[in-house]
Amino acid sequence: MAYDASKDQVLETWENEETGLTISIYRYGDGDPKLQIGPRAYVKRDGSKATTKPGRLSIDDVLWLNEIMEEVKEKMNEFFLKEG
Repeated sequence: MAYDASKDQVLETWENEETGLTISIYRYGDGDPKLQIGPRAYVKRDGSKATTKPGRLSIDDVLWLNEIMEEVKEKMNEFFLKEG
């Protein structure tokens, strides 16, 4: 079965304004909601914006994830309950 972009749903997104790290809850078709870490947004030297894989996480990223993880868990649970 080939990937179908029209079945990919972004349910919720959080972005760390300091580090550019983004995490999102996605659902593909009727599948379970899943957490995606990344991409990471940044501004190039020429001023244009770009994204990249998250790579290794800094302590700032880890502290931010720790701060918002309860909210992320609650959102994921809400999406699971809507399915059931």
